[in-house]
Amino acid sequence: MGILGLAGMAPGPNTSRPHPEHKIYPYLLRGLPVVRPNQVWSTDITYIRLERGFVYLSAVIDWYSRKVLTWRLSNTLDSSFCIACLEEALQKYGVPEIFNTDQGCQFTSEAFTGVLIAQGITISMDGRGRALDNIFVERLWRSLKYEDIYLKSYGSVPELTLGLTEYFRFYNTERMHQSLSNRTPVDVYQTASGGGAMIVDKYDIKEKPQPENGKDSGQRRAAARPATILNPTSFCLD
Repeated sequence: MGILGLAGMAPGPNTSRPHPEHKIYPYLLRGLPVVRPNQVWSTDITYIRLERGFVYLSAVIDWYSRKVLTWRLSNTLDSSFCIACLEEALQKYGVPEIFNTDQGCQFTSEAFTGVLIAQGITISMDGRGRALDNIFVERLWRSLKYEDIYLKSYGSVPELTLGLTEYFRFYNTERMHQSLSNRTPVDVYQTASGGGAMIVDKYDIKEKPQPENGKDSGQRRAAARPATILNPTSFCLD
């Protein structure tokens, strides 16, 4: 492939690599009880393979209710579709207290964080290698792909757009969630009851290995160190 000048049609490595000049914010959700809608929102990016090529999907989710507030598709990894997704959520549902992202350059860019700062929203970012810091969006991606994407094998962007529109409607209004006592995200979001979450480190501070340089910023954590998700109603992550 190198001799022929061919390249694989797949996302490149390190899609979450931060820009060296972008500010990184600390993770604020460890040990924080999420007890009401619009207390914590988060977002992430995943990719969806089509018959020819792939596209990127971004979504904003409310942690308390697991409701998917907004979503956007893009064939590039620039920050514009993430910003559009965020601005639509702010327009439709108001302003959250905390907004959590990973450290990808799309979310650390001044264009993205500037929207949050202008609205007075507190910014939180996952620790490096800490996928469980944003577990509810990661769980959404798993549900979406196993319940819809892998079963239907969409061939084009218009076809995928229609499919995602129907799936997220079903996910929010019809699909029962065990962690919400078999209620739907829309029901929990509108009634402000039956939801909630908390992320807690499994190990206490004495068991955490010290970094080689002797400094601990609180942001770099080992990927293998698990987190526990606690929910007032149930322990299941659905």
